[in-house]
Amino acid sequence: MTVRDELMKYVPIADAIAQTFGENCEVVLHDLTTPQSSVIYTVNNHVTGRMIGHSFNHIITQVLLSKKFHNDVVANYKNQTEDQRTIKSTTVLLRDGQGKAIGALCINYDVEPFQQFQKFLGNLTSVEEVTDKEEVELFGNVQEIADTLIHQIIGQSNVEKMERAKKIEIVTFMDEKGVFLIKGAIDKVAEALQVSKVTIYSYLDEIRSGEGKES
Repeated sequence: MTVRDELMKYVPIADAIAQTFGENCEVVLHDLTTPQSSVIYTVNNHVTGRMIGHSFNHIITQVLLSKKFHNDVVANYKNQTEDQRTIKSTTVLLRDGQGKAIGALCINYDVEPFQQFQKFLGNLTSVEEVTDKEEVELFGNVQEIADTLIHQIIGQSNVEKMERAKKIEIVTFMDEKGVFLIKGAIDKVAEALQVSKVTIYSYLDEIRSGEGKES
């Protein structure tokens, strides 16, 4: 039996790996006795473009010389294609009955789609926190909505006859809902309640110190 025949026994294993992990998984079988044209079998070779008759690229530099090379295996090392896609690779040396290394089985997995999806998820789930002492500046129709909310919270109450406790109650509700995080809200609420800005600030001081809840 020739070396080539012995290595071709690994073809079903190569096929099984590729079928299990899908089209992003390339498996390449090398014959190390013919290094100038070591590739003898490929599955899903669109991943790196490896073709039968090609030579090996990284078996020495990233496998044999790797500090992670153990028990004839180097797993999950990084490769890059010519078009700069990131590939996760694992290489297994194949030996004959006398223990001589005659081949290599290389698994190359294109992780670029997952990295792009990870980036997408990061963008999708990213949030920015606003502390209770920051103001958020809003423009256009959003500002108009904020103005409408202020007036809806106050409702149709007769502000001129409204007691101080009721005004504090309204300001408390607005504070809890974040109204005062909106730039200019203090002025608008003061105008709507027919009090000064200083009064609104004093209400907020009472509320945030806990005194307003006792009023």
